Amino acid sequence: MKNIRFVLLGELLLFIGVFVFCVLSGGQGISSLLVFFDLPSLLLILLFLIPGLIIMGAWKDFGKAFSVGIRPYSLLELKNITEAVGTAQKLTICGALFAIIVSGVLLMASLDDPASMGPRLAVCFLSGFYAVIIEFLLLPLKLHADRKMNEEMDLGE
Repeated sequence: MKNIRFVLLGELLLFIGVFVFCVLSGGQGISSLLVFFDLPSLLLILLFLIPGLIIMGAWKDFGKAFSVGIRPYSLLELKNITEAVGTAQKLTICGALFAIIVSGVLLMASLDDPASMGPRLAVCFLSGFYAVIIEFLLLPLKLHADRKMNEEMDLGE
């Protein structure tokens, strides 16, 4: 079984490569990369994700997801890790939806200024974009923990 850290690194490099290729092939140049950064949207998603995991008591299990396959875990621990990653996925979606709604309300409040509509609409989309990136990284964590849990159940029989 592959080390999950190498899988995540490879996935991140793949995402960055495809993203940079798509942006640069649009003809706008490197300066167009800056429009994809909106710190408040990202912070809003992370403010749902991290405190949510801590409040629900899943933060420690979520952290263990990065060492599944490296360290041995019991079947119960693997089940908790899988649930923690699933919770992180749901919290990410909730945070992104919240950020999109807040951005949308701010957009609707400024309809009298047509020049600001484009940037505000872009902020709405960026929240969803960040959620996709986070989900893209959480999916292999969950799959890896599920597979390891299945292996443990298979060995137990």
